Amino acid sequence: MNLGSVVSVRGSVVDVRFDERLPPVYSVLRAGAQRQIVIEVLLQVDLRTVRGIALTATQGLARGAEVQDTGAQLQVPVGKSIRGRMFDVFGNTIDRGPALTDVEAHPVHREPPPLAVRSASSEIFETGIKVIDVLVPLERGGKAGLFGGAGVGKTVLLTELIHNMVGHQDGVSIFCGIGERCREGEELYRDMKDAGVLPHMAMIFGQMDEPPGARLRVGHAALSMAEYFRDAEHRDVLLLVDNIFRLIQAGMEVSGLLGQMPSRLGYQPTLATELAGFEERIANTEAGAITSIQAVYVPADDLTDPAAVHTFSHLSSSLVLSRKRASEGLFPAVDLLQSSSTMLTPGIVGERHYRIAREIRATLAQYEDLKDIIAMLGLEQLSPDDRKVVARARRLERFLTQPFFTTEQFSAIPGRLVSRKDALDGCERILHDEFKDAPERSLYMIGAIEEALQPARAQANPC
Repeated sequence: MNLGSVVSVRGSVVDVRFDERLPPVYSVLRAGAQRQIVIEVLLQVDLRTVRGIALTATQGLARGAEVQDTGAQLQVPVGKSIRGRMFDVFGNTIDRGPALTDVEAHPVHREPPPLAVRSASSEIFETGIKVIDVLVPLERGGKAGLFGGAGVGKTVLLTELIHNMVGHQDGVSIFCGIGERCREGEELYRDMKDAGVLPHMAMIFGQMDEPPGARLRVGHAALSMAEYFRDAEHRDVLLLVDNIFRLIQAGMEVSGLLGQMPSRLGYQPTLATELAGFEERIANTEAGAITSIQAVYVPADDLTDPAAVHTFSHLSSSLVLSRKRASEGLFPAVDLLQSSSTMLTPGIVGERHYRIAREIRATLAQYEDLKDIIAMLGLEQLSPDDRKVVARARRLERFLTQPFFTTEQFSAIPGRLVSRKDALDGCERILHDEFKDAPERSLYMIGAIEEALQPARAQANPC
């Protein structure tokens, strides 16, 4: 047993002296009467002293206190039985459920997969949601950013993605809450349980009131769980992170506590390296893929902020949710012109998909330009060609709405899963004016375009 003693305690920063053997970086130390204080080594100060950050509160820790080197890194449980459970950063269950059985312990720190085992091809991650698959296709093994304020449908969209991942792609979902409010975690747990998707996912939280060290490591703990399902069970994993900015913020707090020289706007000098070490572990390999959707907070709406700049450089898709569309009842409330994806190129999605997506964006952009004229002079003052553009755009907006499986109990409309082929066929037929005589309400909240031809749709749907 390698024992040391506390040299100094400065908030969450603890210096420990070891006379026999110096613990390596990332080793976990335990202190306190019940060994309840957990410290992770971040720096070897000299030949006898290490500096660590406490992952728990340090009340009661004093100079001279005995510290035990566990000889291992921070570990989390992995295995099939972690599905349906909620964890903290140490791998302890916090959902008041039974004790875990048949699990292994994996360290939270791992190197990104080497290039030799990564998949070289770019593949589309089909979600079954029309607006995403057509206009903002996600990359299998890629990272997508989700931007949106409160009440615009982020949680509902995430829940539906989990449902579709579980029911139709035999995948597993991991939800990682970094700096979450306890209210948000409890509500999300209840929503997932009511939607019936909890048995196919695991949730891990580093809450807002926890020390910065715990918030900094909870993302890595979630990645270790995701890597187990990818590498050991050869399954696709959907990793949901809320919020990636709070990971950077926790790193900034730890950097300041360690006395490092701050970089631009007070960020840690190792910002780019820390974020890349996290993001590069999210990858598509021969065994499976980890596809990540990350909520992104942009400080003061400043896109030049270092946190935003470094985060954007890792994202392959950006989903922007619009409060205006949500107020109009157009769900999912994805802003069709602000959202973008690097996957939307002819070489990846194909010439036909690329052409249809460009025509949709051009039509919607023209409609946006005409809205001021319509508001002032009325639709009748537009030219015949402009009226056709407006009719197409309004029908496209309604066709790109979709009833979700996770909202059936609230809307009484059965959920729909739409393949990319059916979604593209519907958009192409609308662009070719095949539905110019169909009422707009017949295209609202349907799945495939054939549903608009059902006579009962026009009378049953009020929009």
